[in-house]
Amino acid sequence: MTSIVEIVTQTIEPVIQAPYELVDVEYGKMGGDYVLSIFIDKEGGISLQDTADLSELISPLLDTIQPDPFPDQYMLEVTSPGLERPLKTAAALEQAVGKYIHVKLYQAIDKVKIFEGTLLSFDGEQLELEYLDKTRKKQVTIPYSTVAKARLAVKF
Repeated sequence: MTSIVEIVTQTIEPVIQAPYELVDVEYGKMGGDYVLSIFIDKEGGISLQDTADLSELISPLLDTIQPDPFPDQYMLEVTSPGLERPLKTAAALEQAVGKYIHVKLYQAIDKVKIFEGTLLSFDGEQLELEYLDKTRKKQVTIPYSTVAKARLAVKF
């Protein structure tokens, strides 16, 4: 069975044109309401006007999906992924080289499952990450297949 997220992604992806980029689609309950969150970004970030324009573009498209995939009434939220943007694809990771990222692993490397550091390189198979272990800079090679979640992180 195709999920709501997959259906929505297939419907709106073709109309999200450069300079915009569809980053993620999430559907779930927030408080008592179902919310469809569509994360869109562009170089230099997204403005309130951008989100308004994109909502006007996306909303009517969602009404054309047959059969209606939404079991309940929902709110549409078009938003920026923000500073801690998820890196869900290999292409997104390639673009994040040189940036500070947070990586959560399926299996630990030296008993560590979460790394935060600068992504030095990514070749599609392995991530090279430089991180601080207490005060020492270290490097770790992480097989891409072990990455559960990756996102940009804010360095304090």
